[in-house]
Amino acid sequence: MAKRVSVDRWLFTVTLFLVFIGLVMVFSASAVMAKERYGSGYTFLLRQLAWAVGGIAAMVVAMKLDYRRYKHPAVVFSFLGVTSLLLISVFLLDRAHNTHRWIHFGGLSFQPSEMAKPALILFLAFFLESRTNSMRDWRNTLLPAVAPTLVFLGLIVFQPDLGTAIACAAITACMMFVAGLDLRYLGYAFVASLLPLYFLIFHVAYRRDRVMAFLNPYSDPQRSGFHIIQSMIAVSTGGITGVGLMEGKQKLFYLPEPHTDFIFAVTAEELGLVGSLIVIALFAIFLWRGLRTAVRTQDMFGRFLAVGITSMVVVQAFINISVVLGMMPTKGIPLPFVSYGGSSLFVTLACVGVLLNVSKQAE
Repeated sequence: MAKRVSVDRWLFTVTLFLVFIGLVMVFSASAVMAKERYGSGYTFLLRQLAWAVGGIAAMVVAMKLDYRRYKHPAVVFSFLGVTSLLLISVFLLDRAHNTHRWIHFGGLSFQPSEMAKPALILFLAFFLESRTNSMRDWRNTLLPAVAPTLVFLGLIVFQPDLGTAIACAAITACMMFVAGLDLRYLGYAFVASLLPLYFLIFHVAYRRDRVMAFLNPYSDPQRSGFHIIQSMIAVSTGGITGVGLMEGKQKLFYLPEPHTDFIFAVTAEELGLVGSLIVIALFAIFLWRGLRTAVRTQDMFGRFLAVGITSMVVVQAFINISVVLGMMPTKGIPLPFVSYGGSSLFVTLACVGVLLNVSKQAE
């Protein structure tokens, strides 16, 4: 059978467009804040640009490297082991912003939980490849498949980072469903998660406040409801075509974290409904081409990799945009390719490189 000789150009182009939009919006959202904090409005832009260049280089390398090379126990379990050690090591380091999420190397910061997502995707693709006919076998398939996910979820939740833990759980659910797991088992898992989620949300003050603010942000507009109110003001101010690039007002110390978690709100204010729909359309195209790659490949390992990487990007985008639009309680999930954050951008681009190589090998 003839093989495709080139990668999916749509997927490649959409990724570069999103990275470019991210660089533009990071500069727009952070210039004033960077000028006040560091004396230069280009600080965050230059940092993000450096990570983008490194990430694109990693994407190109991964795009050229046959993804089947990762299908080896030494690679899979070494990746799992290193990721586990990094997730544990953060608890031995000093807190940053009252969390144990970061490892610092001089002026660079790295978030080990970003590695948890590709590590789980690789493990599940490797493990489930030969077990699609035994998805009801609790002892030999289901429990071993979800064990690393449960370990990672526990470590990430205690950092604490519930948003990333939910993203990891969603990626696992997507891959298990594609492997043939009956929906009722996913339903059982969801029901089983309700009690832990109840304690994690309603017995932790700031998470409980976020849920209450989601239900009625104006009950406490100066504290718990401040994020979502400012976000909605930014979105509504943009109108159809926006107030103009660099002209947004909510980023001027009104909207918390305008260059990270709420960068889509800045995009909506400055580029309007048109700009927002372009960003959403780009993620929709990413979803389409990622799933198309998964369907076209006959190799189950490649199919699971494609589904996992596609779901990793799209699930995070869905959560981030939903939070900005007031459709979900506030979570610390970045908008892939767009939000400021070096480790997230680098890891995501490297994963897209793997997805592009799968598209190249697809029949």
